[in-house]
Amino acid sequence: MAKTNNSSNKLPHLDLSIQLGLSGLSFCILNTASKTIVSLNEFHFEKQLNPLKVLDELKTIFTNEALLNNDFSNVTIIHDNELSTLVPKSLFNKNHLADYLKFNAKILKSDFIAYDVIAENNSVNVYVPYININNFIYDKFGTFTFKHVTSVLIESILKMEVDSVSTKVYVNVSFDHFEILVLEKNKLLLSNNFTYNSKEDFIYYLLFTAEQLNLDPETLNLILIGAIHEHDELYNIIYKYIRNVSLGTIKYDFEYVDKPKANYSNFTLLKSF
Repeated sequence: MAKTNNSSNKLPHLDLSIQLGLSGLSFCILNTASKTIVSLNEFHFEKQLNPLKVLDELKTIFTNEALLNNDFSNVTIIHDNELSTLVPKSLFNKNHLADYLKFNAKILKSDFIAYDVIAENNSVNVYVPYININNFIYDKFGTFTFKHVTSVLIESILKMEVDSVSTKVYVNVSFDHFEILVLEKNKLLLSNNFTYNSKEDFIYYLLFTAEQLNLDPETLNLILIGAIHEHDELYNIIYKYIRNVSLGTIKYDFEYVDKPKANYSNFTLLKSF
């Protein structure tokens, strides 16, 4: 968490959350007094960018979107990348952050490494945030909170499934990657993410994960959230191989000025409030 001075101009009832990765970003503004989402916007880049270019895009969006040029009561940044790993809290040592990451992520000596404590399953998510984005937000707003997308996903789904007595597979779909969580009786068995370029890539990684966990595609319970719609090409190929497929039924404690097409899209962004 980054901290700096308090501002007397902060709007007491508006919270801002921004989720960003190398392929795009989205932002959401919540009026906490009326419990209403007053703005929800997505921006997708033509190709995957580097963090410097992502910052340029973010600055342009701040210039063009008048609502973003207010002070907010609370600001949250969600870093969406594959540079993360889960560590059991009992084994975690903050002096060895790079050691946890180096076996499954390409990191540089200059990378800043952060971590989120996930109380719901006594784990710690170690990850590399986009520090240039953090610095920009720090300069613009002062105090803010940042998390990794996987942390928000795990926290939210474990809370939703606290009373579950079955095995469920959640897939959070983005436009070029997806996160997968496998739960057995509300216990997290697996958390992973994959990059895909085609629907064939997507189904390969999904079926591979099922095979590794001895999950039968004919009987496993798959729940889809994020950037997917019934009968699009991803949904169609998933349903070809997995029979028990559903789109997430998500309940939020707020309403919308402009309701999105599906309540399961932008899941991690909306659950960050």
